[in-house]
Amino acid sequence: MTPFLKLFALAAVAVVSAVVVPFQAAAAEYGEVSVLAQVPIPNGFPEGIAVRGNRFYVAGPATLGTVFNGRPSRVFEYDVATGALLRTLETQGEQVFGAEHANSCLTFDGAGRLYVLNNQLGTFRLDLGSAVQSSYTPPYPNLRPCSPFSSGPCSPSFPNLPALPNDLAFDDAGNLYVTDSLQATIWRVPAGGGAPQIWFQDSRLASPYVGVNGLRISPDRSRIFFTVTLDFLGIGHVYSLPLVVAPQASDLVEFHRYFAGGPDGIAFGASGKLYVVLALPGQNGISVLNPDGSEFARIGNPGLSLISPFDSPANLAFDGLGNALVTNHAFATGLLLPNHFQVLKVFVDDVASPLVEPLVP
Repeated sequence: MTPFLKLFALAAVAVVSAVVVPFQAAAAEYGEVSVLAQVPIPNGFPEGIAVRGNRFYVAGPATLGTVFNGRPSRVFEYDVATGALLRTLETQGEQVFGAEHANSCLTFDGAGRLYVLNNQLGTFRLDLGSAVQSSYTPPYPNLRPCSPFSSGPCSPSFPNLPALPNDLAFDDAGNLYVTDSLQATIWRVPAGGGAPQIWFQDSRLASPYVGVNGLRISPDRSRIFFTVTLDFLGIGHVYSLPLVVAPQASDLVEFHRYFAGGPDGIAFGASGKLYVVLALPGQNGISVLNPDGSEFARIGNPGLSLISPFDSPANLAFDGLGNALVTNHAFATGLLLPNHFQVLKVFVDDVASPLVEPLVP
């Protein structure tokens, strides 16, 4: 963990949430948390999670420091009911020595194929029946910082940082939207795949740490919601934009603001509530937002516990049984406490608002 990340983690620890639902509760009580599954090491650092039928899938490792580990990134397949690890799918085609390589988030199409973001490969597609992997996009481009002298595509972030594709979601037309956390950019990939195209950029999506992050289409399919984990003032945001061909800067609307916590992945429940994963120690857990953007509840760690049961969680998905399944990313503690690489089961008495899963070529 860099000194800069330690600074933000310590700042987050200093702020205590006013609305916390303790995790220790009777059976089936709102906010109850249990460990459903362990994410294997040496990979660890789980990020994306997606549920389909009686299986759920977790991608990783989403971390820096993989340059010389010689291990491919992976997708893990689990049983929803028991949390048993059923299969490990190794990512093909990565340069595993001399370059960072990581899987982040994933989603399904209507044919049940799994789409995975990888910082080296771009987006790849997995046929889960045959375990065959194919390319869906090339790597996401490294954009130069914009300046008065810029010509061509550029990024409103500074300094010059590589692409970091983080989260993804389809629209009904089969377009795939992808957040780029280091380049203040949301990409759009046309139905069927191919080169990513810039859909929206704004300096409000930039950050010295992780900017634009989690992303989902609204239940009525009219807007895209996304998080900015930390802006340059250390504040987190949930924003939305209209789902149009070319949104403008004036279209950006703030849905909720977090003065601490670091919003990461998001998911809509069938209730209409938006579930926001908070990733920074001291505030980590789940923030549940009403449709008007006000906070309905905060599910977090009990008392003064900083890393149990939530240890820098990253993303969530619903299991169809009233629970949210949450990946414990453990970015600050995982090297010392690898048993914290987990999938947690959190009772929220809600199920998923159906994700868009189009039939794409």
